[in-house]
Amino acid sequence: MKKVCVITGGGSGMGFETARIMGKDHYVIICGRSVKKLEGAVSELKAEGIDAEAFPCDVSDYGSVQRLASHAKEIGRVAAVIHAAGMSPHMGDAKQIMEANALGTIHMNNAFYKVMEEGSCIIDVSSMSAYLTPKIIMPVGLYKLSTTDPGFFMKKIMKRVKLFPKKVQSGVSYGMSKHFVIWFAKQDAARFGKKGVRVLSVSPGNFETPMGDLEKDEAETYMKNCAIKRFGYPSEIASLFAYCVSEGAGYLTGTDILCDGGLVASGVSAFKR
Repeated sequence: MKKVCVITGGGSGMGFETARIMGKDHYVIICGRSVKKLEGAVSELKAEGIDAEAFPCDVSDYGSVQRLASHAKEIGRVAAVIHAAGMSPHMGDAKQIMEANALGTIHMNNAFYKVMEEGSCIIDVSSMSAYLTPKIIMPVGLYKLSTTDPGFFMKKIMKRVKLFPKKVQSGVSYGMSKHFVIWFAKQDAARFGKKGVRVLSVSPGNFETPMGDLEKDEAETYMKNCAIKRFGYPSEIASLFAYCVSEGAGYLTGTDILCDGGLVASGVSAFKR
């Protein structure tokens, strides 16, 4: 039976680099809303001898995610899921960002919980923004609603986002959504653990990716605070993802791994750069 690795956001950047590593011993399914946009990535992977395919999936739509999970299960044993798809403040409005990042994570975990087996692992990708956004604005008390009624959770959390001035709502939504991803992965560890499946989150800092390019001007203002004075390379975060889902990390679950070149350790915040 084939070992299957599903990667959302696998068409470029860190997702694509992860596909190159995982494809050495897994059948790789890279996902996005448009298969056409992924065709070039699939061609590159196949040119390297990697068995890969593109599959359409909108993570904000639970039906779409369920179809992805069912398809992956039909191919073989779903050994690894790396949920790297997401939206930054430069890519959409506050609601779109929350749907992609927070609701998308709920959908991915819920759908793949049904098809993953003992020894497998799912990574929910967060962001160092979860650490940089002031904790005082995080509506942690609302997070538990996500486990029983994702729709009601979305209504309540968007109501909180709309308390902020419109010009900062996208940024606030991004920080909240990524903070939620860390919380959700941690609380889901117990549920997945009953099946012998691991779940954790990884929070990347500034990386040389297409999404990173959109935020480059802002990211460069933080650079002086980094212990490592450069942006990360996609291959570096991809190697971390690949290790985390490997058997060698079999006791690693229910935690977040921050990979940001030492930026958060400097004590910098969104209000102090």
